[in-house]
Amino acid sequence: MKRNAIQELVAWKSSEDRKPMVLKGARQVGKTWLMKEFGQNYYDSYVYFNFDEEDELKSIFEVNKNPQRIIELLSLITGEKILPEKTLIIFDEIQECPEALNTLKYFKEKANEYHVIAAGSLLGTLLAQPKSYPVGMVNLLDIYPLTFDEFLEATDESLYAYYSSIQKEQPIEEIFHNRLLEAYNYYLIIGGMPAAIMEYKKEKKLLLVPDTQQKLLNLFLSDITALAPKGTARHCRNAWLSIPAQLGRTSRKFQYTRIAKGATAKVYHEPLQWLISAGLAIPCQTAVCSKLSENSLHLYPVDTGLCSCILKIPAFHLLSGEETTAGTACIETFLAQHFIRNGYALSYWSSGNQAEVPFLLSKNSHFIAIDYRTTPHQKCRNLMQLNKSSLSPAPTQMYLISAEDFRQKEAYRIVPLYAVFCI
Repeated sequence: MKRNAIQELVAWKSSEDRKPMVLKGARQVGKTWLMKEFGQNYYDSYVYFNFDEEDELKSIFEVNKNPQRIIELLSLITGEKILPEKTLIIFDEIQECPEALNTLKYFKEKANEYHVIAAGSLLGTLLAQPKSYPVGMVNLLDIYPLTFDEFLEATDESLYAYYSSIQKEQPIEEIFHNRLLEAYNYYLIIGGMPAAIMEYKKEKKLLLVPDTQQKLLNLFLSDITALAPKGTARHCRNAWLSIPAQLGRTSRKFQYTRIAKGATAKVYHEPLQWLISAGLAIPCQTAVCSKLSENSLHLYPVDTGLCSCILKIPAFHLLSGEETTAGTACIETFLAQHFIRNGYALSYWSSGNQAEVPFLLSKNSHFIAIDYRTTPHQKCRNLMQLNKSSLSPAPTQMYLISAEDFRQKEAYRIVPLYAVFCI
């Protein structure tokens, strides 16, 4: 597989303002593979240290703050000389050793000629703790499951070759349009977790993909159990598992009472905030709110495949392209994931029970309204209602994501479901 994030790491390597790099991301999204692949291809050598597997490593950082001494001790462990700019130093599962995370600031201050990269699962919660987070002394990079284009390159190189040649708003030949729609539906089912994609790649069959996804789901739940704040693990698990089902409802606002009967904010406020800070839930707030409010949140899981696994959606439902409540959850999860990867801040617009636009995107003073339809040739009343509203600032662009080809309507532009990279 190829990952787009490699190019960001290459830019980091040559940057004059380079700091130790910290990769954030959920379990099993490919952080370890990415670091080793980067070290293998862009350095003379790399040394790899895993704080989850090698407990004795922690003692080095508990008693030493001098990076030169740390490098000397690490060299003795590996038996390899660690050279400035030529050896990539990799620290994996760094959440298991907060002292090592904090020590990264000394590499920036005293030994920046050494290239250091670190990664961990659910690091967002640890980075929120001032004593553990070397503020301003590290570069941060979010690593997500594979995007649709990465999925396509891994599973169908010939179709990817066509896809990568698409120019914004160019007409798509019908044969390729249909093939890309089919590939998009497969992506909704499989998702972007590398293990699920590799299982599918073996024989291009979906048969064993659900088993792989269930194993991944169990790993996520184990992480939540192990790392959630004391006394909240059960509530964190219940809240996280309820997210996909809540997206399939007419009102997508996340409601405590949908988690469990009698659930209240008093019990679930802290678990919900922890899930968001851990990167296990993507928040989207109403456009009229000045701050994040749990009374108006839409929440999305981190992967469409895990979303379909939690909802137990039969593959043929998504492959048919028909609009279903369960399918709605996967489609909106797909859109939310890709928009945040493209650097957009997420919000939505609602006019009570009359209309709702699921995504209002903002970046660099641009304000873009997004709605979607799973079947072609449907009018978009929601975008038209928004266009007539007094929302300020008004959207500079409006798009309908659809099963249709690129096309201009009176007030908005139609973009194919598989081509959200154009937005």
